[in-house]
Amino acid sequence: MRRAAHGRPRGCRRATAAAAHLPACRLLLLLLLLLQAPPAVQSSKTFLRSAGSRYNSLKIVGSVISPVKVYVRLYHNSPHILCLTNSLRNLELIDPIFQWYGPDGRLSSENSNVQISPTGTLILRHFNMSGVYSCSIVYKLTAMQPDRNLVMNYSIYAYSDPERYYEFTARYHAAPCNSSRNTCFEKKLLQKLSQLVAEFSCKVTLVHSECHNLKMQRAGGQNVIFFTFSVACLGREKHNRLGQRSACEASHRLRKAKEFIQIFFNKQLKFSREGSEPLSEIYYIEDTLQTVLVDRCYPGYGINPLMHPDCPECCVACSPGSYNPSNGTHCLQCDSSLVYGATKC
Repeated sequence: MRRAAHGRPRGCRRATAAAAHLPACRLLLLLLLLLQAPPAVQSSKTFLRSAGSRYNSLKIVGSVISPVKVYVRLYHNSPHILCLTNSLRNLELIDPIFQWYGPDGRLSSENSNVQISPTGTLILRHFNMSGVYSCSIVYKLTAMQPDRNLVMNYSIYAYSDPERYYEFTARYHAAPCNSSRNTCFEKKLLQKLSQLVAEFSCKVTLVHSECHNLKMQRAGGQNVIFFTFSVACLGREKHNRLGQRSACEASHRLRKAKEFIQIFFNKQLKFSREGSEPLSEIYYIEDTLQTVLVDRCYPGYGINPLMHPDCPECCVACSPGSYNPSNGTHCLQCDSSLVYGATKC
């Protein structure tokens, strides 16, 4: 066995010296180098897998010039917020002392939603309190120098993805506008629509209903109900915190609910066309069903790409001086509002 073991290197050296084997050895060396180098596709996949954890390892530094804006998904953890500027990160600090303050006062790791490391790094857990956060650092660059003190401010905003819902409009030929039969019909129609979408955990809400008398040159006058309602599905982050998967699932249920409602109105039209009995006093008018997909935010949140260019499509907590009282899309101006996320003026 020893002879075989010692014989192979000598054989390899003799083969390497032979000109006929030079191309084969070079091919073998090239193959080994290719095997050692990771393929581009693998590095791409590794990047995609690490994309979810990048946010948790993201580090944000402060500034003494102006507040730094930080966006934290509602009810999630914040990135690492450092009580340092870019220049201080490259210096050796002697006996640094860090202190953090939030909207309600001094922050401490004794609070389960607050984590402050010995190096002054702040992590906010299950975040939902937007506002101005500040940190102060007292330090020395040399033992003989006096203490230095810096204060950095951060405007930390909670945000969420907008909730989508469908708004439907339809017209019905109606009884006289002062008739109670119209009101009774509207209630029954809402009940029927609610039953259709209940299996998708969706809700039908009446937006408004108006009856008008329309005058037509050839057909004479007729009473018409202008009926508007919305359909939204449960699954907003406030109630369901499963992340993107739950958002996609809610979007799928919303599409199914829309399809069921469209089928319902098509059946009404088909019944009125094919039915042998005369039309009832109140019936759906052909081709009047319209559907619009709308985004809306939580009360106290709104979309503002000018103020939040780093989160242009996010529902961000309303800043002081603005508010959102209901499920609107934007924060409204209100000079008397002094808090973040205001729902009333």
